Amino acid sequence: MTSDVRRLIDYYKSPLGGISRSLVRDQIIDLAGDVGGKRVLGLGFATPYLRFALGKAERVLAFMPARQGASSWPREGPSRTILCDPLEMPLTDAALDLTIAVHALEHVADAEELMRELWRVTAPNGHLIIVVPRRRGIWAQRDNTPFGQGNPYSGGQLEKLLRDHSFVPVAWRDALFLPPFESGLMLKSRQFFERFGRFFGPAMSGIICVRARKEAFPAVPRRKRAERYVRVPGLSAATARNSWRAQ
Repeated sequence: MTSDVRRLIDYYKSPLGGISRSLVRDQIIDLAGDVGGKRVLGLGFATPYLRFALGKAERVLAFMPARQGASSWPREGPSRTILCDPLEMPLTDAALDLTIAVHALEHVADAEELMRELWRVTAPNGHLIIVVPRRRGIWAQRDNTPFGQGNPYSGGQLEKLLRDHSFVPVAWRDALFLPPFESGLMLKSRQFFERFGRFFGPAMSGIICVRARKEAFPAVPRRKRAERYVRVPGLSAATARNSWRAQ
């Protein structure tokens, strides 16, 4: 288990992490709608937001980036976690009905290549839910939470990225109007901050949530990737020993 995934787990066990999970999860569940019989993927560190799909969806998987590290999930039953490269997911084309990406897009080195890969693995008329820190939000300005790490987005930047890669935004949500402080008074007043912040509009929120639908044809073809692995002729133990002695 790497330090990155350990920090994410510790954050969601904290009082602020538990409250932020609850507030963001409400928006994700609202955007996801009925997941009955669907193939659902959580990408990044989405496991705190996936439990609602267990028992309803046909299958639920959690892909975690190798650089982040992985943890077993759920606590009960077989693990559904897979450690992989998000730019080369071990899935066939059109394998998913819904992907929920949290702590994913803002951390990937090549966002455009990730969008191409998401288009590939999404079924026709499948959907993608993305959660990212708002560029000008207070959560993106403070590094005491995972939402203060990586590359934040404005609504316009996120919409352009989606449309450029054949995903059409169909619904938007905002959350985390609560300031990211571990203050007892702040945490107890979370509902007040959420209602009061919405009065001033989305610019006061800490994160952006969007649901987008896959279009039939890719706007941008995938790049040709160089081979990562080179086949090396095998050597028997005796051959290897003789080769070493000859040096």
